[in-house]
Amino acid sequence: MDKPVVTLTFFQYKGLGNLWWAFVQMGRLPKLLQEMKDLSFVKMLGSGGRGGFSIFPNFSLYGLLCVWENKQACKQFFQYSDIFAKLKEKALKYQTLFLETLNVHGKWDGIEPFLPQKDKQNHQGKIAVITRASIKWSKIWHFWYMVRPVSRNIQAREGLIFSVGIGELPLVQQATFSVWENLEAMNNYAYKSPEHKKVIQLTKKLGWYKEELFARFAIQKIEGEGIIPLTPDTIQNE
Repeated sequence: MDKPVVTLTFFQYKGLGNLWWAFVQMGRLPKLLQEMKDLSFVKMLGSGGRGGFSIFPNFSLYGLLCVWENKQACKQFFQYSDIFAKLKEKALKYQTLFLETLNVHGKWDGIEPFLPQKDKQNHQGKIAVITRASIKWSKIWHFWYMVRPVSRNIQAREGLIFSVGIGELPLVQQATFSVWENLEAMNNYAYKSPEHKKVIQLTKKLGWYKEELFARFAIQKIEGEGIIPLTPDTIQNE
């Protein structure tokens, strides 16, 4: 039985015409993609202007997150889809990460989109992480005030390869995607950084989120280049 395949593609655009076209796709493409066979979860994601949660948009960088029910459906999309071909054609550069879920907790829009692969719990290679939250309207301004130090702090963390804020809607639906050298580096930031620990404590105490999700992935392969500082020969499939 085929395992699900998670893909996250980043597209970088340049020029006013292409920037506007990419922005329009945020509203147009989700419905078209949701109609595709064997695609169980899909999100078009804008990005923030800084490495973590950010209120400042980056209109040149967009993400496409997909969960495919099998490898064949995934292959068909990236090789033959007119939608993907157009996204690439308009982009200055693109990069796709093919991911395998290590562990996950929480929900995204009321569902559990990622299926953990228990045999990969002791993975020793590079780690990709998605943290996602849907913020309560009544908590928005307090949340953004408190997470600013965390967003600044993550960029200086040892073992961090890449980090970007992504989201479906500004302010209220936010996520961070990050890539780490290994599990130890990621855990050192998540559980030992004073700034991050404080936010975790406040999250539990003040109930900022209507919904949250944390997912950790092994990077199986990568296609394209120039956005995330990774190349195929740097990926370790442990």
